[in-house]
Amino acid sequence: MINKKFDFLLEQGLRAEFDQVGTRLEFNPGDLIVEPNKYIKVIPLLIKGTIKVIRETSEGNELILYYIKSGQSCAVSLSTSLMNKLSNIKAIAEERVELIAIPSSISTKWYDSYASWRMFVLRTMDNRYDEIINALDSVAFKKIDERLIEYLKIKSAAVQSNILHITHQEIANELSTSREVISRLLKQLEQKGILKLFRNKVEIFSPM
Repeated sequence: MINKKFDFLLEQGLRAEFDQVGTRLEFNPGDLIVEPNKYIKVIPLLIKGTIKVIRETSEGNELILYYIKSGQSCAVSLSTSLMNKLSNIKAIAEERVELIAIPSSISTKWYDSYASWRMFVLRTMDNRYDEIINALDSVAFKKIDERLIEYLKIKSAAVQSNILHITHQEIANELSTSREVISRLLKQLEQKGILKLFRNKVEIFSPM
């Protein structure tokens, strides 16, 4: 099963090391998995669930960079561990998460020793590059109503559900705006029949 999610395990020798050093961990929704301003100690390889990766500014504003889904890993964690740099992101469990944690020192060794792991790392970084650019473009060039719609689309796709368990304040925090603005825009979408608002929940009815 794990081989199907992570094809690098098909390389001879790597699977044995993976089984020796990999630690299976579980997290509940809202749990902090990677903290900012700390060295990355483990690389998460996601088996089940969804993780959101956030960049937090010194002013406390947040920007969602991307979501990690089953069969994926965190590009920033991989790159910062390779460069031995402090983390500049935080990763939070969006729903119940199961993952395999690989010590970052082992990940760095694998990068030099195994071509399939090296390709997995490079492919992960390349795939996330476009998502990070799109996130920055959204903040720089799109209006808040456009960003809200895009946010709901991406979050719904990430958790594979049209029901999002989230508050207006949490949406506002992740879009770096006020709760009042988000509440007003969500109400407008509800009036158009696009979604339905509940306490701490949004149900999306039609494509946006």
